Amino acid sequence: MSADDLIVMGKIGAVHGVRGEVKIHSFTDPMENLFDYPLWHLRRDGETRQVRLASARSQGKGLVARIEGLEDREIARTYTGFEICVPRSELPELEQGEYYWHQLVGLQVVNREQQLLGKVSHLLETGANDVLVVRPCAGSLDGRERLLPYTDDCVEQVDLDEGVISVEWDADF
Repeated sequence: MSADDLIVMGKIGAVHGVRGEVKIHSFTDPMENLFDYPLWHLRRDGETRQVRLASARSQGKGLVARIEGLEDREIARTYTGFEICVPRSELPELEQGEYYWHQLVGLQVVNREQQLLGKVSHLLETGANDVLVVRPCAGSLDGRERLLPYTDDCVEQVDLDEGVISVEWDADF
């Protein structure tokens, strides 16, 4: 499976307890959705390995998981920092007008005046709404990074085929 086929859904944090469990940082919403995928592809520093989820639970404000065959704290520690990926083909279909974050990264952002503001570098979750981090690129209006709210008031259209997000945004902001 190529790296482009894998979507990062979370990351393994510190070890938890003495039985090989690890803390999980989920990038899904809600965070427990990560457990819908029992087969994980772990990736770190060019290394990829496939593992099966043995058990998982919410604990406090986070998640704890045990990987099949991983029952020792010191061995579990070697898994710290691995990204948790799943194949793109396993993601559920979205409704019309909904997008996964990974689909938006790299798209050009153009305002109503057809000024190229830059490309989406990544997104941030703020609680109130998601935010597009738009960085300058070749041909962009200027060298400024912009933070644009991913709301209906700002984002007018997303065209994945053309690779463009049309926004209502003043270039002076």
